Amino acid sequence: MEQHVRDALGRWLARRLDAASARIVDATNPAGIGYSAETVVLTAEIDHGPKGGGTTSVSPVRARFVLRTESPDPAIYPAQVTGTEVEIDFQRRIMAALAAHSNVPVAAILGAEDDPSVIGAPFFVMEFVDGSVPAVDPPYPVSGFFVDATPEQRRQLVDDAIGILARVHAVDWQAAGLGWLVPEGVEPTARRQLELWEELAERELAGRHHPTMARTFDLLRQELPPGSPPTLCWGDPRLGNMIFSDFRCATVTDWEAACIAPPEVDLGWWLMFDRASHEAAGAPRPPGEPTRAEQRLAYITASGRDVGDTLVWECFAALRYAAIVVRVMNRAVARGHVPADHTIWLENPAVACLDHVLEEYDHH
Repeated sequence: MEQHVRDALGRWLARRLDAASARIVDATNPAGIGYSAETVVLTAEIDHGPKGGGTTSVSPVRARFVLRTESPDPAIYPAQVTGTEVEIDFQRRIMAALAAHSNVPVAAILGAEDDPSVIGAPFFVMEFVDGSVPAVDPPYPVSGFFVDATPEQRRQLVDDAIGILARVHAVDWQAAGLGWLVPEGVEPTARRQLELWEELAERELAGRHHPTMARTFDLLRQELPPGSPPTLCWGDPRLGNMIFSDFRCATVTDWEAACIAPPEVDLGWWLMFDRASHEAAGAPRPPGEPTRAEQRLAYITASGRDVGDTLVWECFAALRYAAIVVRVMNRAVARGHVPADHTIWLENPAVACLDHVLEEYDHH
């Protein structure tokens, strides 16, 4: 992070904290976090000035915060409603509503800045929540704190996480002021989500033929069920978007894909990512970690909702995952990071996971 950005953030933090001054002494970009907003962990030295209005200064204190800055790239996820093009503002509004109207653990937001002139892009700053995050690469069943845990701790972590997912779906989204996620005159159905993702896929493929995605869209147009009554959906529910402390969820992160839809949309994504982190990645399930069938049952118990057959919702989730990779690779081409004639859009772990789900669906 350039010094002039650190200085501007320090001045901004001082105003927000009503401090005499704030100085950014460290800024770390955690590896592998996020496809959309850019995430930086800040360490700031805060000087609150003289104590009690006197002349004796209080020693500066160090504190950590998380900065999320709007990416210059196009949004990863399809817009649920027009006028929400600034992803970090979208995410901030979701988190603020959850903090005020739910028992879903989210980091407290210190403040937001819409003026891009402050540091070069809109941003918000939230509290730093210490803990451990299950990794994507290498997958958490292969290495890290999840593998080092006891079987009992692994089960506790997954069971607690599923309980949090059920809490998200229990939020009264209308009372929480989240009705803006549904455009006027639109019904928040599974069919609408399918249409949004088909529009995104068609636009990003730009005439290229993706046989696996095409087959899955054909299947879902015929077989995607209505699902349960609509709830707030997290959009990207997985262990990797949770911070854990003592094997319990301390906070839920990454709300850019939130929507109002049947909760099976979220549950399918959760189960699909479990598959992507295990069978599709060739990673054995460590002792104590619940199977997908056990996780599905745990969700039913926690939510009190009969979700029926979830394999078709896994198909929808894996299809969205594959579409996201196409979009991400298009952004990489635009940045000059990969050649335009690459084949990653067609051959990647998301498509491998989709193939895995489809094979099971065919024999289901």
